[in-house]
Amino acid sequence: MTTTLDRPPRRSAPGANNTTTTSTSPSHRLRVSFAAARVSFTWMGVRKTLSAQQTAQAAEAFGAQGAFLSAAKKLIDTRDQTFAAVSAVRSRIIAYWKGLSLPYPEAGIRLIRQEDVEPFNQHMGEFREELAQAVENLDRHFEQLKSAAHQRLGSLYNEADYPPNLSGLFAVEWDFPSVEPPDYLLRLNPALYEQEKQRIAARFDEAVSLAQQAFTAELAKLVDHLVQRLGSQADGSRKIFRDSAITNLTEFFGRFRQLNIGSSAELDRLVEMAQRAVAGVDPQSVRDNDTLRQHLATQLSAVSASLDQLLVDAPRRRILRPVKMEVGS
Repeated sequence: MTTTLDRPPRRSAPGANNTTTTSTSPSHRLRVSFAAARVSFTWMGVRKTLSAQQTAQAAEAFGAQGAFLSAAKKLIDTRDQTFAAVSAVRSRIIAYWKGLSLPYPEAGIRLIRQEDVEPFNQHMGEFREELAQAVENLDRHFEQLKSAAHQRLGSLYNEADYPPNLSGLFAVEWDFPSVEPPDYLLRLNPALYEQEKQRIAARFDEAVSLAQQAFTAELAKLVDHLVQRLGSQADGSRKIFRDSAITNLTEFFGRFRQLNIGSSAELDRLVEMAQRAVAGVDPQSVRDNDTLRQHLATQLSAVSASLDQLLVDAPRRRILRPVKMEVGS
């Protein structure tokens, strides 16, 4: 069942007017116009560690000592189309969530535009129903998967390793956690509240840096791939050029326009250069016209070189603390 959330009001965040976050800074714009969105999964494990006796038996085949060997068995064939269909829903959920959001320096949390909260919530509800249907179909075929596993595992098969049904073993959850210091803390301990304000401000500064690095790395990868496809084989023949080399870039431009918070004038300039280079370019024309291929390669190679320099100059990303059972940011 989907719960529709009221759109969060646009308001200045507590602690926005401090020395590190001004009303015109990218971190302030990010803080007042984006909301935190967290996605997590419940997922059935498909591998089980072998018992000590089974590991010792496996070690004998290699002349090894069981204490220095770890081994696991695969409970079901994850390549089966019914299980693959369940996994595909999860992949689409993650792709949708990440495509709509910016990274945040806390595992399992990303930042989405406040105006996207309601459609995100609704779309996730649709994904939940899609996942439930895929799991229901998997459950109908589960006995067949167990039977196939019995044949493959031989004496390692253990009926106790398998649940009687898949109810509750696959699920997706999402919420919109507050990343601001709680107001009650101001009443209880003003000094601690001020400390939390500074910590949150620093996190949003880092989120700006993470967003810039992510956009730069993605654009560099797309441009480098396109330049590489515009080249020639060793024998002088043209390399295979697929439409996706262009369409993936145009999709990036759309996402960048939607999520960009203006943190880097240089990145904005390079995105504009790349966009102008491929504007109106038909993939078939690229395949047929050597002059166009060379022109594109020249323009985009310059963009690629500048992007590489941006990546070199970017500060190192802070290591995120792992959070159990949540999707990484």
